[in-house]
Amino acid sequence: MRNHRRRGFTALATIASLATVSALAAACGSDDADQEGDGKVHITVEGWRPGDEQGTIDAVEKQAGAFMKENPDIVVEPVEWEWNAETFATQLAGGQLPTSFRVPFTDTLGLAERQQIADVTDYVDDLPYAEDFNPSVLAAAQGTDGRTYGLPTDVYGVGLHYNRDLFEQAGLDPDDPPTTWDEVREDAEAIAEATGKAGYVQMSTNNTGGWMLTTLTYALGGRIESEDGTQASVDNDATREGLQLLHDMRWEDDSMGKNTNFEWGTINEAFAAGKVGMYMSGSDVYNALVTTNQIDPASYGLAALPLGDGADVGILGGGSVAAVSAKASPEEQEAAVKWNDFYRERKNYDPDAAVADALVLAESDQPIGTPTLPIFDQETWQTVEDAKAEYVNVPREQMTSFTEGVFDQALVPEPAAHTQEVYAILDSVVQKVLTDEGADIDALLAEADDKAQALLG
Repeated sequence: MRNHRRRGFTALATIASLATVSALAAACGSDDADQEGDGKVHITVEGWRPGDEQGTIDAVEKQAGAFMKENPDIVVEPVEWEWNAETFATQLAGGQLPTSFRVPFTDTLGLAERQQIADVTDYVDDLPYAEDFNPSVLAAAQGTDGRTYGLPTDVYGVGLHYNRDLFEQAGLDPDDPPTTWDEVREDAEAIAEATGKAGYVQMSTNNTGGWMLTTLTYALGGRIESEDGTQASVDNDATREGLQLLHDMRWEDDSMGKNTNFEWGTINEAFAAGKVGMYMSGSDVYNALVTTNQIDPASYGLAALPLGDGADVGILGGGSVAAVSAKASPEEQEAAVKWNDFYRERKNYDPDAAVADALVLAESDQPIGTPTLPIFDQETWQTVEDAKAEYVNVPREQMTSFTEGVFDQALVPEPAAHTQEVYAILDSVVQKVLTDEGADIDALLAEADDKAQALLG
């Protein structure tokens, strides 16, 4: 799960957004691939997030130009769009999506089963690296029928993001971030006492509360569902321990601040503004912190997520699938896969493509080298990392705790069934613990477990 946020728009931005929706409605799902009568296939594609800086837009449009030069029979139009749990279903039903868009790993299976995204197996199989995907990563883009419904991208593991300036102000060593949850609690309290800022903050709304509670559960050795997604296990000791930790930081330590209503976008905004000491999120969130929230790179740190004891502890891993609208014609589907190969996938496999991508990003001062995880194998990942090393402009020396530790941590996939619905159930549990000092954690977990099991059947 990722990129879940809402943003306020000015009247001008709203008009622009309405114009974009109209364009998407006109362009998406056409039965005629040659929409303009020019003998070319026209597609719209997810380009940048609302609020992204002009440099990000320029970089995407330059890549689109390079793609069209390589594929003169295709016209690709990048548009502003971002997946949001609250609006996606409405956009899908209303035909307001680009021809190609990214969805979380957790949504692919359901969309495929409902035939709301295109089966692009034949086009993916034609790619030169089709046999080289990490099977567990490719599985996130496949349906129960074994067919492929997109290209896996943006694979991440959750890390602990922290503000180096607030660490220093609290007398903590920013080069020695916490490695246990007891240390997280101690450091959060120290930051709150010394600076008056929230030492640690937890997402709680728009399904992100459930996402991060699941992450905390994994880190402490528990699971939210059985591996096959048929049995809920929300009511477990690890989740109970995680909620008690949040309760104690909120009510005993007073280290979480007064605002408990955060989701992906708003927590990024608060963190970039220096109002938050630590929070959990995907390892790749630094890109958004730079391009959307204009964070000061010198203030940023990324640490490996602290894990508890036991054989089952691990970090939540996820990512996105670059999917294609089921309403797209075969020609549009093929063109969309070619675009996603060019723009999103090739740079993860081909060192030359990685360098070319880095050069485009460098021209508009975009982040290069933000930590991600292998889509193929670790050897391929390392080869690509080495190829673009000279162009890296993110503060990797401030991320070594994560980059040196993540491959020693077990990567655990998100819950297999009804993931977003289960996350929504868990949102209310997190919110209750953070807003009610007397919240009955046992009762909350028992009720949430019953609701989750009703979904799983």
